[in-house]
Amino acid sequence: MSRTVAAIDCGTNSIRLLVLRSHSADVEELAREVRLARLGQGVDATGEFHPDALQRAFVIFDEFAAIIEALGGAEVRVVATSAARDVSNRGVFEEGVRARLGVTPDIIDGAEEARLSSKGVLSGVHAPAPTLVLDIGGGSTELVVIDADARIRHAISMNIGAVRVRERCLPSDPPTPAQVAEARELVRRELDASGVRFDELASAVGVAGTVTSVAARTLALVQYEREAVHETLLARADIVEATEHWLATSSEEIAHEPCMHPLRAQVIGAGSIILDELSARIPGGAVLVSETDILDGIALEMLDG
Repeated sequence: MSRTVAAIDCGTNSIRLLVLRSHSADVEELAREVRLARLGQGVDATGEFHPDALQRAFVIFDEFAAIIEALGGAEVRVVATSAARDVSNRGVFEEGVRARLGVTPDIIDGAEEARLSSKGVLSGVHAPAPTLVLDIGGGSTELVVIDADARIRHAISMNIGAVRVRERCLPSDPPTPAQVAEARELVRRELDASGVRFDELASAVGVAGTVTSVAARTLALVQYEREAVHETLLARADIVEATEHWLATSSEEIAHEPCMHPLRAQVIGAGSIILDELSARIPGGAVLVSETDILDGIALEMLDG
């Protein structure tokens, strides 16, 4: 007997869909889609979803609903993270999801986000323990340290992400050196207080758009190739080069680079600052890229349930 599940991860910058069908012990991937919505636009300053951001998200939900229907239907779970935790008009978002997908979104906390992200990462890569899983999102950054037996040793969700850092510290395009210094100081304070013992790490695995964008640049991809990006090992020099380039380049120019969505172009410099500051603390500075992440964790947990 087969079972089909559709997981939707609604983050601060992107909204993603994964549809899996299980056949006994086999799991088939039917669809994997990602769209940039910039749902967290202005949330840090106003405390509510911007109408334009909600409209972008609702168009994506309509599209995903059509994809699910075309595949014959599925059990659906929508998970929302940082941006949705912080807003006063969450009800408008929840009603929009229910109207289009027939379910109420789960607004998960940082601990649950870290657990699901780790589950997804461990389904797709192997790295020496203790391993740091770093998930740089739009509104938050999750750091999870995993032991050799796959147990979580330490997990924290920091209230910094590519969108938040961009809106708080980097108003110029490209940002000024003083703005970059302010952003780095913000990130360093959060990392200092994170509780992660960076010197004890044996490896680091990075997920989400900032990390995969650095990988695509390092590999000089003309078109994004998920299989090529997955398990790419980013050296410290790769991360520094990409960060310095994006911080010195306008978002309009970045948007014309291969594999770069215009909405990501606006925040990639901020995201790369977070990655750069993390890399500087990791022994050896290298980050292994994983294309399996919280989205996979959500879908696999649905199949396990």
